[in-house]
Amino acid sequence: MRTRTVALATALGTVLLVPGALSPEAATAPGRHGDAKARSAPGSAPDGAVTAAQLLAAVRGCTTQVSRGRYRTDASAPRATVPVCAGPGEVHWEADMDIDCDGRPGPHCNRRTDPHFLAQTAFSQSDGRYLSAEELPFVVVPAPGPRWRYADHGVRGGSAAAVVYRDRVLYAVVGDVGPAEVIGEASYAAAEALGIPSDPRTGGAPSQVTYIVFTGTRVQPIESHRAAVVEGERRAGALVARRAAAAAPR
Repeated sequence: MRTRTVALATALGTVLLVPGALSPEAATAPGRHGDAKARSAPGSAPDGAVTAAQLLAAVRGCTTQVSRGRYRTDASAPRATVPVCAGPGEVHWEADMDIDCDGRPGPHCNRRTDPHFLAQTAFSQSDGRYLSAEELPFVVVPAPGPRWRYADHGVRGGSAAAVVYRDRVLYAVVGDVGPAEVIGEASYAAAEALGIPSDPRTGGAPSQVTYIVFTGTRVQPIESHRAAVVEGERRAGALVARRAAAAAPR
């Protein structure tokens, strides 16, 4: 199910908010993604936090499709079924989740654990090193092509993102670039945080993963979970508020 990513260049960073969340400081600690998952309370959210249901309602449907055609969820998929859609301040798509294990090698992501392992990511940390897929939750966007050029719609390395799976919300960043014809991929750490099997050979989710990228944003430094969660929460709150205002009787 895994799609091999391709490297380009630039910067990004991520953060995690799972229902019943750990603090941003705790979430950044290496190896803590499993703790975040175990300590989450499905269906709940901290006071004032945007819930998975609210975010899904805010991006329901595809009133504006910005991709010229649709993407396959895997290179071997028989049909292209996933459009990239847009709303005020965001682009979004619903797909599967393949596991990106590229970047700096570690005990979970290396040439032994992943036959398609690449030691680089399209975007780099503030210190110039490549990202670590097993430490940093990030999402993957398709390489620019005839279907869609992400930069034309305010998306770049380090853009803040929200990933929704079942009743969990993960704040992350755009961290890598994948094949031009395939969509639906996130890092090992993102899968771990969302309770999705994270093995790069056999892991992932087959469907119903919603990716929301907040346009015009850039988390700095890209490796800061604190900065990503602050920006992600701010933009998610604004998105939900706009949806509520549009639905309110006039």
